[in-house]
This record gives sequence, C-alpha cells and structure tokens, in this order.
Amino acid sequence: MNATRPTPPVIPETPDPLDVPPPSGERAPAASAVSRRFILQLARQLHRHGTPAHQLEVTLSVLAKRLGVQAEFFSTPTSIMVGIGELEEQRVHLMRVDPGEPNLGHLSQLGEITRLVMDGEITPAEGLRRIDVMDVQPPAYPQWLTLVAFVLASAAIACFLKVRAGDVLVASMLGLVAAVTAITASRWESTRHVTEPFAAFIVTTLAFTLDKVLGTRTGYATSLAGLAVLLPGLTFTVALTELSTRHLASGTARLSGAIVTFLGLGFGLALGAKAGAAAGVVLADLLPMMHGALSRALLPGWAEWTALLVAPLAFTVLLSARPKDAPYIVVACAAAYVTSKFAGAAVGEELGAFLGAFVVSAGSNVLARTRRRVAMVTQVPGLLILVPGSIGFRSMTSLLGQEVETGIQTGFRVAIVGISLAAGILAGNVVTRATNGVRS
Repeated sequence: MNATRPTPPVIPETPDPLDVPPPSGERAPAASAVSRRFILQLARQLHRHGTPAHQLEVTLSVLAKRLGVQAEFFSTPTSIMVGIGELEEQRVHLMRVDPGEPNLGHLSQLGEITRLVMDGEITPAEGLRRIDVMDVQPPAYPQWLTLVAFVLASAAIACFLKVRAGDVLVASMLGLVAAVTAITASRWESTRHVTEPFAAFIVTTLAFTLDKVLGTRTGYATSLAGLAVLLPGLTFTVALTELSTRHLASGTARLSGAIVTFLGLGFGLALGAKAGAAAGVVLADLLPMMHGALSRALLPGWAEWTALLVAPLAFTVLLSARPKDAPYIVVACAAAYVTSKFAGAAVGEELGAFLGAFVVSAGSNVLARTRRRVAMVTQVPGLLILVPGSIGFRSMTSLLGQEVETGIQTGFRVAIVGISLAAGILAGNVVTRATNGVRS
C-alpha cells in the first residue's frame, strides 16, 4: 500500500493593497505600477497647469477608484501629496510643483486622456505615453501672437474702463511693454519672482510720463489697462472658492500669494507714478507741442461690444486654449459680462457678480457634460471678465499712498465681490455637474 504523500499547507500570500479588485459590479482594471505612475504623473500635470485643489483632488479620487487604486490626495499651490495603499501600509509621494498659469490647451488634452483611461478605451500605459508626448509639445502659439494678444487685451480692457479714444492707443502700447517686460523677466531665476513689481514700475513710469507730456490725466487708467493681464484677480477668486470648499491650506496659501502680488504691483505703481511724474515735467517743457496731441474724443458705443469680442480671443491665446474652443470662450465671456453688467445695474454690483459667475459656471459644466470637454476651458476666461483685479489694485495703491480709509473701503469691496464670485461658482456647480459627474 503506497502511502499518500502529505500535501504541504498552502500559505496564502498577502495581497498588495493596490491589487485588491474593486467591489462587485465595478470594472476591475489591473491595478499595477503603471496605474500608479499614471495617477502620479496626471496629478503633477493637472497641478502644473492651474487646476484648483478642489477640482484636482476630486478628479484624481474618481480616477483612482476607477483604476482600483486606493489613494488619498492633498494639494497646495506649491506641492501635491499622494498616499497610495491601505492606511497602515500607505506609501506617500511628495511632489514639489511651482504654481503654474492655466494652460487650457493642455488641460483639455489631460481631460481627454483621463476620460479615455477611465472608460477603458486606452490603458494607463498609453495614457502615460500621451502625457509625455503632450509635455514636449511646442507652445500652442508663437511668441509674436502672444504679444499681439497682450496688446489686444489691454486695448479691450481700456474700452471697458470708459477712457477716451486716444487712451486706448496708449493702453495698447503699455500692454506691449508689459508683455515684453514680463516675458524677459521670467527667463531668469533672479528676476522671475519680481516680474509683477518690475513690470508695474516700467509701465507706470511710461504711463505717467505720457500723461504729463500729452496732458491726458489718465495715467492711472492706462496703467491699469496695460497691467490688467498681470493682475491676480483670478487667483484671488480661486482662493476664495477653495476656502469655501474647505480646502483651507490651499486656499489660504493661494490667497496670501494673491495679496503679495497685489502689494508688489501696487509698490511698482507707486514708484512708477513718482518717477513718471518727474520725468513727464521735464519732457513736457522740452516738447510743449505734444500737449493735447492725443485725441480726447469719446469712444463710440460699439467700442465696448467690440472689446467684448476681442478680449476673449486674446484670452484664448494668453491661456493657450485650442483654436477650436475659441467660439465657446467668446460665448462664455459674453454671457458672463452681459449678465454681470445688466444685473449689476439693476440689483447691485455684488449680486451682479454672483449671477455672472453662476451663469459661466453652470454653462461651462453643462457644456462639459454634453460635449465631453473640460469645464475650465470656458470657465476660466469667463471669470477673467468678472474678477475684481482692478478693484484690488486700486485698494493697494490707495494704502501705499497713505489713503488708509479709501484703501480699506476698496479692499472690503473687493472682498465682497470676490466672495460673490466664489458663491456664484459654487452655486453653478451645485446645479450642474461637469464631465463624468465630477464637479468643476
């Protein structure tokens, strides 16, 4: 009788927490190292291209769940932490990321890649490859077109400020100077962090010099129009939105950054106003024939509405959006501006800002859901039309000019308008949802 050889006991292997399949009923993708790398790379790219904390964390959480990866996310304006795995075995990845400007073209591509991976149409490995290809793409627009966009944006904002016809020409020139200064200063590490005050000083010096020489008395308005693209009004509004959604660390840091940028611009303006006034007095004596040479005719009624078409097209280039998204951006900006303008005239500036932000937020989410696009593509330009950057700029310059009461009153006004905008964004998100049910 042959003895049966005993079978050795099977020792179950401890499963990798990242390889545990999702609950029954859900798609069970292979949660591999490639999936984890895809999540980390996507997190870095979304952060780098200007995604707010509340959108970033929700989007990544939905993606991780769909890929069967247990992960938690924490985002601040300068870093993002990703914890992968069960709590007691969690592995935390820290990525240091410099705050980036919104790049709507790349955000559109990232949104499309994310959607394809979540739907199972491409693998995470293919998603990684597409992100790498996107990362080495040349700029969406040539530099000369970016300079033109700066000029057109400054001219359009000058029209919104109701200046005279000749002042639009001065604002356009100042916009070009601001663009060249900002692009040049951002190329070197030593000057990158003082771009805003340096640009404000150069632009304001020229504006107030021309003000004295030409006798226009619009040095402040033309300075504001020339620097408008550099104002951190959008950052201020996003910070308040993050605070409202309980992302306190990110919101506080972003708000502090916006305030510091306002102070830097105000400081540059204060110095530039002094230098420009002094230089203008000297040049006015040397060039008396230039006094009154600039046209002081009122802008025609159609100028404001032409500016409402020109500004979104300029934002399309400055925000690196895809050309095919330009019509949607124009519609979003027009809807936000018209709503805010007429509602503000009827019921007050604060409620007008709320309704304008609500319209652009809800409309962007509906478009994102129906057209399978990224809501930020139309939401960000629409908010740029509404953000209270110019009011905050005026508050800081008043404080620097020792007009404390005026500065505090204006600062309180910008806070109220900013809160109204944040409330409008959140209300639009409550009413509608962006692509795949992720709130934007």
